[in-house]
Amino acid sequence: MGNGIFDNTIGALNTSLNLRQMNQNVISSNIANADTPGFKSKAMDFENAMRTAMGIGDQLKMQASNPNHIIPQEQDPIHPEIFDDPNGVESLDGNTVERSAEMAKLSENQLLYDASIEMLKKKLGMLKYAINEGGGNR
Repeated sequence: MGNGIFDNTIGALNTSLNLRQMNQNVISSNIANADTPGFKSKAMDFENAMRTAMGIGDQLKMQASNPNHIIPQEQDPIHPEIFDDPNGVESLDGNTVERSAEMAKLSENQLLYDASIEMLKKKLGMLKYAINEGGGNR
């Protein structure tokens, strides 16, 4: 993504939006299953998924030894781990969803999603400004 025009910030914001959407789906599923006997609430480690997607996690990236080598680009490099939430307290019917906690997580995730959208808008606005102002000085 670092080709000059579309820098790493836009890529990071795009990844953040995708991960926030996935997290929203996980939380929504928990809320939808709050009354399902035996359902175990799920969680996603957003920070770890973001580090991995941005290439700053523990995984090694493929490198080329020659500039003519082609490094395959993954179609969807985002595969966060979704796991049973270890903080869930089991109710009498075996369900571990705490509806109020999930609603708070949903609100927080939505706020962070909205913040990423606003940052992306600002970044694209700066890019548009640079193109329009820079192109008119010829």
